[in-house]
Amino acid sequence: MRARSQGFTLVEILVALGIFAVLGLASSQLMTRIIEVRDTVSARGARLAELQRAMDVLQRDVLQATQRPVRDELGDELPALRVAPDVPLELTRLGQRNPLALPRSEAIRTAYVLADGALVRLIWPVLDRANDTLPLRQTLLTDVDAFEVEIVDVSGNEHGYWPPVGDVGEDPATRLAGIKVAITAAPFGDVQRIWEIAQMGNRWSEVGGP
Repeated sequence: MRARSQGFTLVEILVALGIFAVLGLASSQLMTRIIEVRDTVSARGARLAELQRAMDVLQRDVLQATQRPVRDELGDELPALRVAPDVPLELTRLGQRNPLALPRSEAIRTAYVLADGALVRLIWPVLDRANDTLPLRQTLLTDVDAFEVEIVDVSGNEHGYWPPVGDVGEDPATRLAGIKVAITAAPFGDVQRIWEIAQMGNRWSEVGGP
């Protein structure tokens, strides 16, 4: 009798190749999905860290604010804390580092503006500016859709302008109590922080004036 063949038939080989192809495609799609998830998580983590750093800088400036008015390039006086449509936040703060013990103030003037979709921090080298005084620019956060600042008074009311003028500015119920900041940036949307600064009241009244 003729010996029976021990090899695979063509149909069996085609079935095996089909199974391997399906498994390979599924594995490739799974690996692609894992890489996409990893990249998304990594990008969101980096974005969150960037947002947190910007908030930390904001918080340090706000919590070290002091009642020291300054003069602008034209010699006009600017209040110690200013909130306006053209400049969402501008203030004088303490805590300027001076490791070389140079004869200069420990206070600096800083402001926050939205420029070309980025949150930019401006730092002036002196408090009272000359005509040629230009601020240093520090980009804190990119791809920002909106940046808004409101002052919260002791009555819980929010003010889009500061300092208040007229009778409102003389009302004890409008005394400064906190600063509310709202940043709209992808992918987190609207992020808000409120810093209470009521405890600064004594320091503001004590420091006063330039």
